Amino acid sequence: MAKMVRRTCAFCSEGEAGSVMYIAKERNIAAHQDCLLFSSGFVESEEYNPDNLDIRFDVASVLKELKRGKRLMCNFCRKKGATVGCEERACRRSYHYFCALCDDAAIETDEVNGVYRVFCPKHDPGNRTNHYDAASKRRRHALKSSTITEQMSTEETAEENSLRILKRKNNRHKVRIDFLRKCKQAGLLDDIFEEMLDTLHLAQEKLMDDNTSETEYEETVMSLFDCGLFENILTNIHSGTEEKIRELLESRKRLDNKIELLQDLKEVVLPTQENAASTSSTVSE
Repeated sequence: MAKMVRRTCAFCSEGEAGSVMYIAKERNIAAHQDCLLFSSGFVESEEYNPDNLDIRFDVASVLKELKRGKRLMCNFCRKKGATVGCEERACRRSYHYFCALCDDAAIETDEVNGVYRVFCPKHDPGNRTNHYDAASKRRRHALKSSTITEQMSTEETAEENSLRILKRKNNRHKVRIDFLRKCKQAGLLDDIFEEMLDTLHLAQEKLMDDNTSETEYEETVMSLFDCGLFENILTNIHSGTEEKIRELLESRKRLDNKIELLQDLKEVVLPTQENAASTSSTVSE
């Protein structure tokens, strides 16, 4: 399996954070070592040997993690590609590694046991291995302020911004509706829905398969909820739960009545054949 090649930045001082990089020329990929180590869905190569760091990362694994990151938005810079997730299981915050540093996230590193974990500021366990001085914190706040400034013009009021977003959404919906109408006219709707069904069947197989990896399972679940369809279906099912329970209780009541009648019939003693014959002869005399 193709490996990422280890390189060190010629301009960084020795041991500087971020100075070690891994590259794959044939795929035109370059990645910081820390970005790889702290990515939530990434694992080091099974062939990893501390004495040979050139076989530490597989190219295929890096590509898979890049693909996963395309739909994850960074909690700091609000851009995609945020593969570093908070280790608190209930937390949905994700970062780029250096954005996590800028947001004062807690970094836990244990190279001996291969532990590389990140906690967002809200879930800092208090045993971080990274610390910031006042100057670093001022720089962090300056970076965050500049990021917010890029997203929204200071001349816009909150109301103007909301109207602008609403208008943009309406325009986007109109484009989508027109697009589907054209697909229908071109006879492509059947093909589109067949592709959707194939995708849903594949997702079902992954969720039902006990051998699906935890990362792939989480990706599948999040994809289903992100598309909106899955959540809408669950909401409809949940809303009809009370009605379904009522129907089942009524059905059970009817069954209980039938069972009671059958038990009563079972206890009734019917006349045997001999008794029946005796009764007939008596009647004849």
